[in-house]
Amino acid sequence: MNPTRLAAMANDIARYFDAEPDRAAALDGMVLHLQRFWEPRMRLRIVQYLREEHGAELSAFAREAVSELARRAGHADAGTPRR
Repeated sequence: MNPTRLAAMANDIARYFDAEPDRAAALDGMVLHLQRFWEPRMRLRIVQYLREEHGAELSAFAREAVSELARRAGHADAGTPRR
């Protein structure tokens, strides 16, 4: 899984949901989209990308959604880089 491609895909999804005026609903919508339509390997890889590279190519909203995705999946340290 190419993390640059996954980041681009996440950013596309984020642009769609970021238009939602209710921020909580937008965040929940994006996380649910990732849970429903991305296979587990894709979700794991984008969370690793957030952890290892701080989601460098993710938009702020996509980064927030991936962090929430990780939290819901039990990856509490998703936003923290590995040492």
